Amino acid sequence: MGIRRVSHTILAALLVLVAAGPAQAGDRQVLFYNHAWGTFDRATADAVERSAYLREFGDLEVRTTTGADGQVWTGRYLRGRETYLEVFGVGDVGGQDGELGAAGLGLSTERDGDIEKVGARLRSAGQSPIDFLQTRDFGDGKPVPWFDSIFLIETYDRFGAWAMEYRDEYLDDPRSKVGPARFPGDVSRERYLPDTYRDKLARDITAITLAVTASDLKATLPLLRAGGLTTRTDDHGAVVTRGGTTMRFDVVPMGQTGLKRIEFELNRGVARHVEQLGTSTLVVGPGKRAVWTF
Repeated sequence: MGIRRVSHTILAALLVLVAAGPAQAGDRQVLFYNHAWGTFDRATADAVERSAYLREFGDLEVRTTTGADGQVWTGRYLRGRETYLEVFGVGDVGGQDGELGAAGLGLSTERDGDIEKVGARLRSAGQSPIDFLQTRDFGDGKPVPWFDSIFLIETYDRFGAWAMEYRDEYLDDPRSKVGPARFPGDVSRERYLPDTYRDKLARDITAITLAVTASDLKATLPLLRAGGLTTRTDDHGAVVTRGGTTMRFDVVPMGQTGLKRIEFELNRGVARHVEQLGTSTLVVGPGKRAVWTF
């Protein structure tokens, strides 16, 4: 079923107000696609969790996590070399994030201290960034600082984005099972994620498509620009590039939001295979590409 677009006139007016355009000349890219998450119907979430094929396709982990302030969520994590996807079913996370059509986007730094550059750029652009420390409890009741984050709004329709930077306390904890630093200040995605992807098909996420409301897009664009990303607006929403993963945001009315499409680069070329996962479809190949639509 196609996504119904908001009217051309309304969207054009919105984009005039919020178009972020390219990063300022000389602004080094400091934020990169880390992961996206989406909340789907129970049939899809359960199919992902039970799928034998997905465990061959990618590094799939099902995990219940306790974060800051006792927040608990159960996610299905499909991990690559530097990027990953998180799948929730309705009710797997508390509040509105556990409702059908909710989605989120995490953008992370590669070098220690770059999160401070994001905050400084936001403030210089007239924004008021909100700082938050996420923790993780490994089961002993002693939360470990996990990552520092910055976001711009506390309330949203169905989609929120944030910047994040992994903390040394987490990276140095042997229970995190991360790799050694490759350079001074290494807080990279590649260090954080395991190397299990090498034995699977999926290598990394190259593109995502998210359906969001006009209000949620407006609230997201300043953060993307502060990260040094290039944002191009069009009649349907916005496309974000400048290295790494291409991010497409389609503006839709409430009731049609959510994570809609994921494109993967594969470790090797394969013949075409179609896997139905609940109401979603994963098409793998032919070649070194796969597309998952929701």
